[in-house]
Amino acid sequence: MANVIVIGAQWGDEGKGKITDLLSKSADVVVRYQGGVNAGHTVVVDGQTFKLHLIPSGILYPDTECIIGSGTVIDPKVLIEELDQVEALGISTSNLMISQAAHVTMPYHRLIDRASEERRGSQKIGTTGRGIGPTYADKSERTGIRMIDLMSPDRLKEQINWTVNYKNVILEKLYNLSPLDPDEVVKEYLEYAERLRPNVIDASLKIYNAIQHRRNILFEGAQGTLLDLDHGTYPYVTSSNPVAGGACVGTGVGPTMIDRVIGVAKAYTTRVGEGPFPTEAKDDIGTLLRDRGAEFGTTTGRERRCGWFDGVIGRYAVRINGMDCMAITKLDVLDELPEIKVCVAYDMEGERCEDFPSSSLQLAKCEPIYETLPGWQKPTIDCRSLEDLPKQALDYLRFLAELMNVPIAIVSLGASRDQTIVVEDPIHGPKRALLGSHGTTIIS
Repeated sequence: MANVIVIGAQWGDEGKGKITDLLSKSADVVVRYQGGVNAGHTVVVDGQTFKLHLIPSGILYPDTECIIGSGTVIDPKVLIEELDQVEALGISTSNLMISQAAHVTMPYHRLIDRASEERRGSQKIGTTGRGIGPTYADKSERTGIRMIDLMSPDRLKEQINWTVNYKNVILEKLYNLSPLDPDEVVKEYLEYAERLRPNVIDASLKIYNAIQHRRNILFEGAQGTLLDLDHGTYPYVTSSNPVAGGACVGTGVGPTMIDRVIGVAKAYTTRVGEGPFPTEAKDDIGTLLRDRGAEFGTTTGRERRCGWFDGVIGRYAVRINGMDCMAITKLDVLDELPEIKVCVAYDMEGERCEDFPSSSLQLAKCEPIYETLPGWQKPTIDCRSLEDLPKQALDYLRFLAELMNVPIAIVSLGASRDQTIVVEDPIHGPKRALLGSHGTTIIS
């Protein structure tokens, strides 16, 4: 039995969907612990592409139970659309469960999100406009509506009437927008409630019982470490906690019940939205990475900013998450390059900095210090073992592992399930066996 957290080790979009899907084969339960429809996982199975925003990746395995935890925020309209899309592709959603404590995204959240971002002007954050931040804000203000409230029509009517009238003042007076009709909102959300009612449960209790029965549980986060509300590049962050600690809070599971933390990072770095990005390549390299890596957001379709691998971020993610091992994705994107740069430290106003700064203002002043490695200029997409990889590609992976002081357990070389090298099973493999002779890498 193993309870495993999968987290993004960069700014999100690292390929967690594929890795979670891969690991879900060994999981009895997959739990999504934070975020909302602002996130997206793309999974390719037998040539068929699934784009999931709220539903855990484990839904693609018929015997795997999937839970949307209390740390998420749920737009029921989008969730129902996603359920319909998945079912239309022949995938059953009968094993999906939703935490009754999860908060609900309402129409006013989306309106306020978009209007607020527009009002920010040059100070914009780069939000997706899906209402995620305002939903979490209401949660913190204790004025939010939860899934359990949707299950009680009288309670829901009372809450919506009060809240919509309150939000209408903000919409009209602050943003010059038309007010919402409380009765229409009630009608719409009562319909959502009836569709989702069979799926709403006490998720924390369900997970606890699964642990007591020694079932394998996979905790799936959205976004990435550098978008964490407390530990990311604030204010250019999301409104929840994608880091490993967020899995415990977002599911109601104690930290002593977690066995392993697996990080996911691309073989280079990307980010979407605003904020400092020290290794961003604003030249032909950035364009090549974007084109070869198909770097466009699953949720928004926006072009991702691309650049070289940032080892400072990598070390920070290992430390913040207590990472046991890492999966490196999209190694094949680098196949054509004659040489590859890796950021090993920052130059911050003339001083060498090897630790990630807490301030975005400081990060914006950082210039990357690179080491250059030879490329392999051979296709790797058909490699299925370490022995198949070109020597320079293996050397590159070894360099990353030693730079971050974390073993690499999985290497992804394409979008499909089979385009993967599993060096060591990160769920069932013995934890000590993941470490090499110097405690740095299992790749030797």
